[in-house]
Amino acid sequence: MRNIKIAIAGIGNCASSLIQGIYYYRDKNVKDAIGLMHWDIGGYKPYDIEVVTAFDIDKRKVGKDIADAIFAPPNCTRVFQKDIPETGARVRMGKLLDGFSDHMKNYETKRTFALSNETEPSYDEVVKILKDSGAEILLNYLPVGSEKATGFYAGCALDAGVAFINNMPVFIASNPEWAEKFVRANIPVIGDDIKAQMGATITHRTLTDLFRKRGVKLERTYQLNTGGNTDFLNMLNSKRLVSKKESKTEAVQSVTAERLDDDNIHIGPSDYVPWQKDNKVCFLRMEGKLFGDVSMNLELRLSVEDSPNSAGVVIDAIRCCKLALDRDIGGPVYSPSAYLMKHPPRQFTDDEAFHMTEDFIAGKRDD
Repeated sequence: MRNIKIAIAGIGNCASSLIQGIYYYRDKNVKDAIGLMHWDIGGYKPYDIEVVTAFDIDKRKVGKDIADAIFAPPNCTRVFQKDIPETGARVRMGKLLDGFSDHMKNYETKRTFALSNETEPSYDEVVKILKDSGAEILLNYLPVGSEKATGFYAGCALDAGVAFINNMPVFIASNPEWAEKFVRANIPVIGDDIKAQMGATITHRTLTDLFRKRGVKLERTYQLNTGGNTDFLNMLNSKRLVSKKESKTEAVQSVTAERLDDDNIHIGPSDYVPWQKDNKVCFLRMEGKLFGDVSMNLELRLSVEDSPNSAGVVIDAIRCCKLALDRDIGGPVYSPSAYLMKHPPRQFTDDEAFHMTEDFIAGKRDD
C-alpha cells in the first residue's frame, strides 16, 4: 500500500514525537511494537505515513528539512529516535495571525519562538502548497488559543481538497458550521483536541466513569497540570484558554452520572515550570460519597512525557482519516473522533467509543 501523505501546521514537540515514531516503528513488527493501540488499521502500519510539507513560524525551523526542524529549539521533548533521514520536504513559512501570544516575547528564545522574518504566505499560496505537495491530510498542531489561525488552515484544507485532523482545542469538527462545510465538500475531518494515550483527561474520564458504574456519587473534582514546554508557556495567557478549559471540562462532565455545578469542577492547566520541559505532571483529586453516605476521596499524581503521549493517538487518527478518504466519507468522522479526541462532535463513554472505532476500522458505517 502507498504511504499516507500528510502536511503539518506547527512543527513543535508533538510533531517531533509523531515523526520520530513513524521512523521508530519501521524496524519493529507486531510482536515487539510497544506503545501502540493498533499495529494495523485497514492495512496501514504506523510507518506508512509520509510528511510531505509543513508550516511553522520559527526562523530556526523555516527552510529546514523536516528531519532537522523537529529537533530545533524550542522543541524539548525526549528524543527516542535520533536517526531520521532527510525527507526532501522543507518547512514553509506559516501564517501567524493569533498563533503567537504577545506575552511570549518576554522570554528567552530558547524557551519560545524566534519569529521568522520571511513573508507570510497568502491563503491561496497555502492552498497551492498543499495541492502541489500531494498531501491527503493536514494535521493542526498550532498552539492553544490559535482561533483565527486554525480557521485559516481548516479553510485551506477545504479548498485544497485535503482532510483535516484538528489536534488542538479550537472547535472545527464539533462546530456545526465548520462540520457542514466538510460535509458539503465531502472531505473528512477528525477532531477536536487530541486525547493522550495515558494522560490527565483520559485518566480522569476513566475514574469518573468508574465512580458512575460503582454507584459512587462524585461531588467535586479538580485536575491541575504543570509542564515546562512551549505549550504551557503559551497557556500562561489565560485569555487563550477558553476553548481548552471547555474541551477538558466537557470531556469529564460527559461521563459523570450527574453533571457537576461549575463551582465543583476545575480542570485546566495550572502553571509553567521551565525545568520540567516536556514532562507533564497532573494532580487529580476526586471527592464523593459511598454506601451509607460515607465520604471518600482519591488523589492521584501522574507524570508523563507530554508529546509522545499524544503521538501514539495521532498515529491512529491519521490512519482512521485515511480509511475515511478511501471509503469516500465526508464530514466529521464520528467514531474515531469520539475515541481519540476530548471534544468530538458526539460524546460517548470511552468503552462505547472504543467499540465504535473498532467497528469503523472493520468497515462498518460511521453514523
